[in-house]
Amino acid sequence: MRRLEILDGMRGYFLVFMMLNHLTFTGGYLLVKFNHGELGYVQDAQGFVFLSGLLVGMVYARRMLKEGYAAGAHKIRKRAMEIYRYAAGSILAIIALGLVLTRSSVYWEPWLWKLSSHDPFYAIASLLLLYQPTYMDILPQYVLYMLVSPPLIWLCVTGRWKWVAVSSVVVWIAAQLGLHLPLGNGVHSVMEWIHEGEMFRSAFNVLGWQIVFMSGLVLGALSATKEIDWKQVITPEKTALVWAALALVLIFMTIRFGFTFGFLPEAVAERFTGLDNRVEFSFVYLVNFMATGYLVAWMIMAGSVSDNRAVRILGKGLRRIFSLSLLRLIGRHSLQVYAWHVIVVYLLKGLEYHNGPFTEWTKTIIALLAVGSLAIPALYRERMSILGKYPLLARARQAGR
Repeated sequence: MRRLEILDGMRGYFLVFMMLNHLTFTGGYLLVKFNHGELGYVQDAQGFVFLSGLLVGMVYARRMLKEGYAAGAHKIRKRAMEIYRYAAGSILAIIALGLVLTRSSVYWEPWLWKLSSHDPFYAIASLLLLYQPTYMDILPQYVLYMLVSPPLIWLCVTGRWKWVAVSSVVVWIAAQLGLHLPLGNGVHSVMEWIHEGEMFRSAFNVLGWQIVFMSGLVLGALSATKEIDWKQVITPEKTALVWAALALVLIFMTIRFGFTFGFLPEAVAERFTGLDNRVEFSFVYLVNFMATGYLVAWMIMAGSVSDNRAVRILGKGLRRIFSLSLLRLIGRHSLQVYAWHVIVVYLLKGLEYHNGPFTEWTKTIIALLAVGSLAIPALYRERMSILGKYPLLARARQAGR
């Protein structure tokens, strides 16, 4: 199986768990507990953002190598515009549904906040990607990252990738220290002058989270330029970093269980909490993600051919999971599937409001059906792609109607 197909499967995997995590039911539901996010501080959004950066670096660095900077930059800006259309389309769809669904302003208010009041100023701010409703806040990140990507990819292509990596680290550190806050306060002041009220809302600090995307971008570009030979970097014989990564993963897992089951000493919990900030993508999330990411990459690339039987079985198991046809299908159309999942999650919130609360079995069935529905936009896109490649077939179908 080609490397890109594995990456598609991984994106599909994260989309499945995004759906499960974003579904909300009164009293919660058991199925969502069977989740890698319960084992530490690596969540679906982090993997999704990293893989997006990795693929952007791989695809557009290769294009720049073949066609030059201008051609690659044009394609990136075109892709950014496509992402914006889906982000704006999701918002408009929810606004339109909110106008026709009974009492939507009640059950969507915790997610839409002031946008649920149908105030046109908040609708405009949302379309400008400034006021981001819940679950619609990841696509605006991509738009921004894509817009700044062309010169960064070009730096990587021309051998200056270290400048990109160092700059990303510096920006991340600045975000952790709060050096961006004066700028944020200025934006808030300007927006309050335009319209009274809180009109800037986001679940992610793009200056903190950019390190996830940019690290993927750099690695993807270096892969495209063949400055990284992964067969030499990750091998069954090089296990020192694997053991270090495993140790870190186990430490964070223990801490997570300590919070879950209440056995973590209070002094440790207080110190750890100061480093635990998902919005800023703080130290805890960065280190845990690096450790888990390296461990998973090694297991897939080297573990599956390891001399250790247990490691080999685990590595092959991971490859089989990420090779599942459903995961690869929805991963190939991740943008459309993500937008679809937002609409489904919002609609199911309304379903529960009017018909709930549900039993545990009903919640499980609804969740599984929601996951299965992710294939609908992907299959539609595949069908349109086939008809686009074979125009005679498309015309024959049209004539048969």
